[in-house]
Amino acid sequence: MIIKLKNKDTLDFEGFKFKCSVGKNGLTSNKREGDKKTPKGIFELEKLYYRNDKFKKPETMLKCIPIKKNMGWCHDVNNQEKYNKLIKINKKIKYEKMFRSDKKYDFLIPIKYNFKKPKVGKGSAIFIHLTKDYKPTAGCIAIKLQDFLVLIKLLKRSTRIKIK
Repeated sequence: MIIKLKNKDTLDFEGFKFKCSVGKNGLTSNKREGDKKTPKGIFELEKLYYRNDKFKKPETMLKCIPIKKNMGWCHDVNNQEKYNKLIKINKKIKYEKMFRSDKKYDFLIPIKYNFKKPKVGKGSAIFIHLTKDYKPTAGCIAIKLQDFLVLIKLLKRSTRIKIK
C-alpha cells in the first residue's frame, strides 16, 4: 500500500484524494536542512503522534504515541547522535517543538526520510501534519484534520509514501 503525492497538492491513497501542501520550495532529490523542500523518494511511515490532551486515541493500525510538553525532534546539525530523532527537550540542542499551540502537530506522522542512519544536514523532522490553510511547509506534507483522520484509518504499519 502506497500513498502517492500527485501534482504537489494531492495525496492519493486507496481511492481517496486528499488536498495537501508541501515544502515552500517544492520537491528535491537533494534535501538539505532548512531548504524548505520536501524530499523525493519512497519512504516508510513512523508512529502516529497525537495530542491526548485534546483528542482521544484515534482509530488507526499505527502505534499511537501521546505528545508530551517535553518532546522535540532534533534538527541540530551539530548533534550527530540525536539528529532527526525524537528527543526530550534540551536547551543545548536545536529542535522542532512537538507540543505546539498552533495545532499543526495535534496529529503527525514522521516520514522515515534520512531515518535509520541519519546524515547530519540532509534534512530532518519531515512529517505528515495538519494545516488549516494549505500554506507551504518547511518540507513536510500537510493536510486538513478531517482528511488526516480518514487517512490514518486506512493506513497499515506497512504503508509507504511515494513523493515524486
